[in-house]
Amino acid sequence: MPNHVAMNTLTRAQLTEAIYASVGLSRHESADLLEHVLNRIASALEAGNSVKISGFGTFSVRQKGRRVGRNPKTGIEVPILPRRVLVFRPSQILKDAVNAGPAHAPAKA
Repeated sequence: MPNHVAMNTLTRAQLTEAIYASVGLSRHESADLLEHVLNRIASALEAGNSVKISGFGTFSVRQKGRRVGRNPKTGIEVPILPRRVLVFRPSQILKDAVNAGPAHAPAKA
């Protein structure tokens, strides 16, 4: 049976609290700052621009072309329309931190 790692989700509320604790802004100002940053990132991506956060990674939008897919249950081919997809490429620093973290354990054979 495969090992499952418990997934914890970092929420906006937790990010706001971290900003409040480390920067010294009020909770309301911390929430406003976080919302402003997230809105700025989302606006840039909606406009088709990339967002690079040094030491973290790059968010970008990629255009996927029209292609033919197949319904796995019926085998019937269906067209998949062109669309834009969000792509995240982590920095080498983030990759190294994730791989060196305490949750990283070698897989058992």
